[in-house]
Amino acid sequence: MELGKHERDILKGRKGEGMKKALEILIILAEIHNAKRLIPITSAQISGVSYKTIGDAGLEFLKDMAEAEIKVNTPTTLNPAGVDFTSELKFPEDFVEKQREIIDTYTKMGVLPSCTCTPYYAGNLPRMGDHIAWAESSAVIYANSVLGAMTNRESALSALSAALVGKVPDYGLHMKENRAPTLLVEVEYPIISEADYAALGYHIGQNYEGIPYFRIRKKPRAEDLKTLGAALATGQVSMFHYHNITPEASYYHIDKIEKVELGQKEVSEAYEKLNSTEDVDIIAVGCPHAGISEILDVIKADPKREVWVFTSKNLKELFRDRIDNENIKLIADTCMVVSPLEKMGIKSIGVNSAKAAFYSMNLSNLKVKFDSLENLLRD
Repeated sequence: MELGKHERDILKGRKGEGMKKALEILIILAEIHNAKRLIPITSAQISGVSYKTIGDAGLEFLKDMAEAEIKVNTPTTLNPAGVDFTSELKFPEDFVEKQREIIDTYTKMGVLPSCTCTPYYAGNLPRMGDHIAWAESSAVIYANSVLGAMTNRESALSALSAALVGKVPDYGLHMKENRAPTLLVEVEYPIISEADYAALGYHIGQNYEGIPYFRIRKKPRAEDLKTLGAALATGQVSMFHYHNITPEASYYHIDKIEKVELGQKEVSEAYEKLNSTEDVDIIAVGCPHAGISEILDVIKADPKREVWVFTSKNLKELFRDRIDNENIKLIADTCMVVSPLEKMGIKSIGVNSAKAAFYSMNLSNLKVKFDSLENLLRD
């Protein structure tokens, strides 16, 4: 594979053992995927941040990397952690201390402690055609499909390595020929709510691989596209096209690819699979993290029961003094999936995100009610 002088110097150990290890990881990844070169990236987004998901082994690995006194070579942001350090919520003390160590370790390497799964709302906004190395599945699919940036679904390890080296192997969705749609999805069911988009995405994500091309009568909001993508990403989908919406949708011919028609049956089945209870302890909104319009929707609904809204720290600060309803709790830097809710007395949650429903049931063993935000807040 082609390596420049900078990369050859790294392999010779002239930039330190930590940088050498990072480049070796990228080279192994390149060899697996037959990539011929490394290409520069404009940003990275690192997953593997919550203590709930990486544990002590992950923390020790990060400490070893940080002790090598290496710094990232491109703007790099972090995924949600497991704790909001400024929240009134009672997170387990031992968990809080471990989480603080993880954040401090990433920061030592020059990573911005943004702690959000929507980095495009928090300053990390790539342009169309930018090559990036993102590891958060819902952010990856949004970047590819809505922003027109180019990234594979990196692991926490490969995203960190790419951030340190400033490059990524050139394969997969970094190559235009691999971004063509492979499945035409004609939606006959009248999509009404954001939860309908989530249910649709969940059905496709669980039953198909490749790159779907959606033809849906309704014009989506940005929040709908975010919700659809997050649900698709519960499977192996890292990019989609939406007719007349996504930047590259008009580039490709779709008359000869496989076609499926989806109606009420498939959407209803997705709702059934994502529901396991009617009674919930809290309503949890923001998977991916809630944007301005979603926070405003919760405020306008004036809920009579407790609603936890997970969002980025900048939006929490923006709305801090604008909420009079004590039932609405804004929570930053974490989410219902990677925080230890099951250790905080929460046994069941109501969500409007298929991703949140899927992982809450499978990762946290919580009971879930999945429905539209309007219906959840009305109950």
